[in-house]
Amino acid sequence: MSEHAASWRRTGLVALGALAIVVSACGGGATSAPTTAPASAEPTTAPASVEPTTAPPEGLGATSLGSNESDESPKNAVQAIVDYCQTKAGITVKVNVNDHNTFQNQISSYLQGTPDDVVKWFAGNRVRFFAAQGLLSPIDDVWADIEQYQTPGLRAASTGADGKTYFVPVYNYPWVVLYRKSLFEEKGYTIPKTIDEFTALGDKMKADGIVPLAFGDQDGWPAMGTFDILNMRMNGYDFHIGLMGGTEKWNDPKVKAVFEKWAELLPYFQEGAPGRTWQDAAKTALVDKKAGMYFLGTFAVEQAGAENTTDVGFFPFPLLGTQYDSENAIDAPIDGFMMIAKPKNPEAAKAFLRCVGSPEAQVVYVTSPGIGSVAVSPLADTSKYTELQKANAEVLKSAGSVAQFLDRDARADFAGPSGMQGFLLSFLNDPKQDLDKFLGEIQAYYDTLPPQE
Repeated sequence: MSEHAASWRRTGLVALGALAIVVSACGGGATSAPTTAPASAEPTTAPASVEPTTAPPEGLGATSLGSNESDESPKNAVQAIVDYCQTKAGITVKVNVNDHNTFQNQISSYLQGTPDDVVKWFAGNRVRFFAAQGLLSPIDDVWADIEQYQTPGLRAASTGADGKTYFVPVYNYPWVVLYRKSLFEEKGYTIPKTIDEFTALGDKMKADGIVPLAFGDQDGWPAMGTFDILNMRMNGYDFHIGLMGGTEKWNDPKVKAVFEKWAELLPYFQEGAPGRTWQDAAKTALVDKKAGMYFLGTFAVEQAGAENTTDVGFFPFPLLGTQYDSENAIDAPIDGFMMIAKPKNPEAAKAFLRCVGSPEAQVVYVTSPGIGSVAVSPLADTSKYTELQKANAEVLKSAGSVAQFLDRDARADFAGPSGMQGFLLSFLNDPKQDLDKFLGEIQAYYDTLPPQE
């Protein structure tokens, strides 16, 4: 491991009862920025209540929010945090809800058109990319007020290549193996810790007429999580981040080994994934107990409905018996809000951003019924967390290295529909294809991309 790569490793932990995420994200070109921070910078206790140091101005008027949360539970959570901040900040916020995947695929044209003042989006390269294009406004004055609630790692994940901040982080979630507790109890299944135990459980589920792993990749990005975890388990966190940033090559034999292992495991995955959305896989397979497990972010719990949330459990992806098992590396993406380049009412927009950066507002979001994510602020009051959210915090606490996600750690023009989304769909449709040719095509595509300015 090089000294430069080692400096990017996230090794911080969260203190009991308070979540403090220290994130690593890397991308190609000049838009990249290390996003790690020492654990010593993290608060270790959470006060019962944390109030802003200054009261927000009254009568700032109206602003608008473009939200990518169209499913019921997260849509309600967005409205909950909006309602809270309207009262707290003395503003009016009009929420414009967009279909989640359509919004993600069309956000570039959206931001270049007539966007809302504030946009719900993702940390890391996904925000740096648009900041570098001049489509966002820096919000350093907002961060001057909210930094007391954050960690250096969260700030880094919100910072552009120019050193200015463009994003307010609100919540995050680990990628884990989800399961229905009642199904495991009914069938006598036990949680696997190794890949051999995992496949043995998969074989038993097959014998019971149950699909071992639900899977839906119609939107192109869910399969990225499987690649991420296999690559980190087999080749280590530093190699993975190097691959995302372009310092490692996609035609490396190490990457080929990942796809070979994935091909071995595919018989345990639900067939027809390219034609199925992740929501459908969650609702009609995992929730309906037609599938025993589902590897996805804990946001998938929201598809179960509030009445079934307590019956959903999860565990980390099994260990593969490699030298990198001890890293306990996982994906744990951060979501939040950013402000466009020319907002109609910048003061009201900034008042909203200051509010959502507070631990109280973040708790309002994550304690909305059916939400599986957790607040990013280490000062957030976790006393109202569900058992699942408390388990989230424990998984994040024990993770030695945390990646954002392939489409957030890599440059956006490589991760999108013309890049890795399409390549992974090609693999899923034909896992027996010539992998040397396949990976050579991925690397060739990466090499054709222009330098990032």
